[in-house]
Amino acid sequence: MEAGTVRGTHTRKTGIFLCLIATLSSAIGQKGDGCGHTVLGPESGTFTSINYPQTYPNNTVCVWEIRVHPSQRIIFKFGDFDIENSTSCYLSYLRLYNGVGPGRREIGKYCGPGFQRERVIESEGNEVTVQFMSGIHISGRGFLVSYSTSNESDLITCLDRGSHFSEPEFSRYCPAGCLTPFGIVSGTIPLGYRDSSLLCMAGVHAGVVSHFLGGRINVVISKGIPYYENTVANNVSSKTGHLSRHLFTFKTNGCYGTLGMESGVIRDGQINASSVLQWHDPSGQFHSWGPERARLKKPGSAWAAFHTDEAQWLQIDLKKEKKITGIITTGSTLGEYAFYVSAYRILSREDGEDWKVYKQANSDLDKIFQGNANNYQEVRNNFIPPIMARYIQINPVQWHQKAALKVELLGCQPFQPSLARAPVQSRPPLLTTEISPKLDKTTFTPDVKNNSVTPNISKDVALAAVLVPVLVMVLTAVILVLVCGWHWRNRKKTVEAPYSLIYWNRAGWWKGMKQFLPAKNAEPDDTSVRYTSSEMNRLRARNGTTLIQAETAEYAQPLVAGVTGTLRQKFTFKPEEDSEAGYSDPDGNGHYDAPVPEIYHAYAEPLPASSPEYATPIIMEISTHPTGTLGSVAASTFKSSSSTGPSLASNINPSLPRTEGTPSGQIGYDTPKGKIIPVSTEEQVYQVPNSVSQIPATSDAE
Repeated sequence: MEAGTVRGTHTRKTGIFLCLIATLSSAIGQKGDGCGHTVLGPESGTFTSINYPQTYPNNTVCVWEIRVHPSQRIIFKFGDFDIENSTSCYLSYLRLYNGVGPGRREIGKYCGPGFQRERVIESEGNEVTVQFMSGIHISGRGFLVSYSTSNESDLITCLDRGSHFSEPEFSRYCPAGCLTPFGIVSGTIPLGYRDSSLLCMAGVHAGVVSHFLGGRINVVISKGIPYYENTVANNVSSKTGHLSRHLFTFKTNGCYGTLGMESGVIRDGQINASSVLQWHDPSGQFHSWGPERARLKKPGSAWAAFHTDEAQWLQIDLKKEKKITGIITTGSTLGEYAFYVSAYRILSREDGEDWKVYKQANSDLDKIFQGNANNYQEVRNNFIPPIMARYIQINPVQWHQKAALKVELLGCQPFQPSLARAPVQSRPPLLTTEISPKLDKTTFTPDVKNNSVTPNISKDVALAAVLVPVLVMVLTAVILVLVCGWHWRNRKKTVEAPYSLIYWNRAGWWKGMKQFLPAKNAEPDDTSVRYTSSEMNRLRARNGTTLIQAETAEYAQPLVAGVTGTLRQKFTFKPEEDSEAGYSDPDGNGHYDAPVPEIYHAYAEPLPASSPEYATPIIMEISTHPTGTLGSVAASTFKSSSSTGPSLASNINPSLPRTEGTPSGQIGYDTPKGKIIPVSTEEQVYQVPNSVSQIPATSDAE
């Protein structure tokens, strides 16, 4: 009962005081019974017709007198205009004048649908009179007009929404007076506001501009989110919003961090109070709601004053001067104790100074901040301009049952400690018809969450921390793929070597090699050795058939253009299965390479299926040598191009590998044997290899 009596008495006093202020403001800034929502600031303001956006009544009149700094002019912008048309705007109209008083000069008289709402009207001086007259009419919702000084040419009105702008980032000037009773805002900071929200009212809710001063907003448009929370801040209650295509947020100076009540940076010894609520419950348990419990989000009870009067306070010592930009409050947060503060003042001071009450903008009146409407939800209020002080004191002026608080301060270290610590009082007085918050209101407040989080300025850093490792991994994967592909390609080339028995395609290889064979009708080389059938017959009769015997090989004996003879046995030499043996030694060290560079190697075509697979070495005589000179050795093949012929016997590799299926007593391929025939340098030839024959040679051969 005591708390209720104190609250009721204070409410009656506050109501009488506000009525006097409203009457004084009307007498100075506006006159008449047709005035609606009005805030006339020193640099900007907003005013409407009575009942806006509903139809204005018949036979009403209102006059506004607007003044700004003498060096400035005034620009007007219409957010809405709907005054019923009449001949020469005789019955209902809106009229603007340059100047105030009897010497004023008309700027224009407006009514009807022909008025272009987008037009901007500029005065000739720093004083303007605005007159609204309504006669008998049927319809018309009236008008909403905003104004500012001429140096703020990008002025917008209180009715502009985020969806009205297509730029991803932009800056505009909001007038004073945009906390209107008919505006809607969905969302909060730092998550953002639905694009259907009013820009300037959202700026007031976010604390970036003042309702009584206006100011500049810097807006960023981004992709919308599925759900927008409802919160209470700076006397603005945002509504719940659903999925939208876009949202907008505000760029700020970043000075909205918590100062240490919740985190414990502010110690218990730095928090004091005028009194402490203490009692023993029926079970004998002692309860004390001391100032150390006044920490936001701390479980348990809050600070509560023992006395129920306006002399109670909660004081916080920050140890040094800080820039304080806002405050968040809540009640007891205990269901069985519905204690909370619904309105309060803010006082501040420095060492050795007196306490200063935070004032309304451009006024000597104490600013009363709207507190909580229940004991568990959070409410934020911002200080525009900010407070520069070491000590902060919260003075409850209205409460429910008991004055109980949990608090967090918002702000940062001051960048310029010499800045003024209180609002400047040099501007013209604020003229307004705004009614202050209802201090006795204890109805339910929409769910409010902590909005004290500093705007997230580390998103780019977090994004970079994610993208850099991803890019590194992608680049690494690409490099690995390229290296593996290169390695596979080289391995494939190695596997498909010319003499690889596993992957060699004989038919395809033969077709590829045929293009290198000389044509049948090609002219023989004049320097090559020719053989005759008679010489070959004599050689056979005298020498017998000394032939090379070897295991069957996969490759045929080379054929050379200009050589004629008869195949006797179907044998040849099988090349080794490594890249350095056979008939393709690039260094010329192969045992059977043609010594003449211009003559190509060639192989006999495969024999029919009924015959052995390999050709028989050619046995022939050299027509240019006497028979006695040759002895028993049958010499054949090409003429050497060098002056000294290589020793065939010295180049034989005695350690040739044994092929699969070869008898254990024999090597895989027959080793050529024979004697070197001494010949002249010009006609030196290679010996035809003799096989290790089981047929005894003739006596002449010995």
